Amino acid sequence: MLNHPTHELNQLKLFGMARALTEQASLDLDHLGFEERLGLLIDRETTERDGRLLAQRLLRAKLKPNTAAEDTDYRHARGLDKALFQRLLAGQWLREKQNVLLTGPTGVGKTWLACALAHQACRQGYSAYYVRLPRLLDELSIGRADGRYSKLLKQLAKVDVLTIDDWGLAVLDDVHRRDLLEVLDDRHNARSTIVTSQLPVDHWHAAIGDATLADAILDRLVHNAHQLTLKGESLRKKRSRLTNQLAQE
Repeated sequence: MLNHPTHELNQLKLFGMARALTEQASLDLDHLGFEERLGLLIDRETTERDGRLLAQRLLRAKLKPNTAAEDTDYRHARGLDKALFQRLLAGQWLREKQNVLLTGPTGVGKTWLACALAHQACRQGYSAYYVRLPRLLDELSIGRADGRYSKLLKQLAKVDVLTIDDWGLAVLDDVHRRDLLEVLDDRHNARSTIVTSQLPVDHWHAAIGDATLADAILDRLVHNAHQLTLKGESLRKKRSRLTNQLAQE
């Protein structure tokens, strides 16, 4: 006795097609030919596979939650160049292996915007990974101690969009500077990097510390980058005031 087609489809891991076939059985689709109905099944399978792959990319990316690009707030007076940001969302910078640098005072949404760009990249089929610079340097230090250093560098080099948050918060020692150079050298003209910092870009050289290594690091990061310079009041302070006002009413 033959198994029902949905069983066979599930055995082949064509779960989207199996669900679509079950749904078709309850609909009046006699007006559609075989190729049209098959096309609907294939479209459903493709859509569900794309959704699963996107979910996996976002899980591995470790982005901040709720950072879908369509929720970008263009109303807040923070100097966000809307035209440039929307061009970045289109993804040409990813295809050209360019970088994005987001600078501005604390609380103006640098991290959110960086994650929104990385989230959009995941939607476009790219891999991404978010990490704060202090944690990245700690991970590399631990990797050097337990023998995983080379493996970590290879993993970072393969990420299409590496998002490094909180650049310049702490003073770098010589080991950290060399680690950072290794990471960025592997990615130069091969992958894209997003960096956020409270420091203006022209202060980064001094923040890195060693002039020679600073030249090498910034040469691989800044000269092929789009810069978004934000300003204004912290969004968190603004929301806090609104919350207090509502509580008092």
